[in-house]
Amino acid sequence: MKIGVSSYSFDRLLRDSRCGYREIIRLAQKIGFAGIEFIDLANPAWGIEGNEIALAREARSAADEYGLAVLAYTVSADFLSDDPEREIERICRKIDVAKILGAPLLRHDASFHLRNLPGYTWEDGIAEMAPRIRRVTEYAASVGIRTCTENHGFVYQSPERVKRLIDAVGHPNYGWLVDIGNFSIVDCDNPAAVKVAAPYAVHVHAKDFLLLPAPAAGEPIPDGFNRSPGGNLWRGTIPGRGNVDVAACLETLKNAGYDGWVSLEFEGTEDLLPALSEGYAFLTDCLF
Repeated sequence: MKIGVSSYSFDRLLRDSRCGYREIIRLAQKIGFAGIEFIDLANPAWGIEGNEIALAREARSAADEYGLAVLAYTVSADFLSDDPEREIERICRKIDVAKILGAPLLRHDASFHLRNLPGYTWEDGIAEMAPRIRRVTEYAASVGIRTCTENHGFVYQSPERVKRLIDAVGHPNYGWLVDIGNFSIVDCDNPAAVKVAAPYAVHVHAKDFLLLPAPAAGEPIPDGFNRSPGGNLWRGTIPGRGNVDVAACLETLKNAGYDGWVSLEFEGTEDLLPALSEGYAFLTDCLF
């Protein structure tokens, strides 16, 4: 396995300094990462606006300059939107951007919600989304890009639901971006969840959380923590410092035959660049 980093890990730096992609690529290479993945390139919150294709060319040029592989392009999606044809077309155009970016993989969401219809279930959502996602991955395959969905977004975040979705799409070009940490957010045991996900893995996010049990009624939530559906608390931290057994999860993936990229995705509150350096060192110790 090789170690990369998500541009999302630099969120605070991008927001506060408006430094742009070239600078975070330089910093990623300096820390030691061998690759970088990008989320939606035009992001006004980061001071990055403009034509997405032009931004893709610029990001790819900077990655080439610093010798970093471009690992993936990560975009938002909603395959339960009120205009599914428009959403399918939009994501296919994101695949075109990924091609220009030089990313071999496009990760898109499934949906963050269910339809507000009587008796509508997550299984109904899968039945509705699967043929739409299949059309997207068929287009991606025609231009040499794989697609995947991450366990992300509460509704389709547990291992059983994501597995059901991938099986329903039923296309060899479509797989799973396995986010090791995100299983915690829906109260799942991380190593057990990764065991379910491993046969479908096409990319991996290494993420860690500080986890606390559900507080008693009326007890305040500590700063920075969020509630899971089961009422438990979580907050991002540096891989190796939290309660997620990241090393065991990586070992499970390795034993299942996964030999692709592992991207550090950091969303903790610690000082950013030292945190990324520490996270890189921890992942290096786990993998090599």
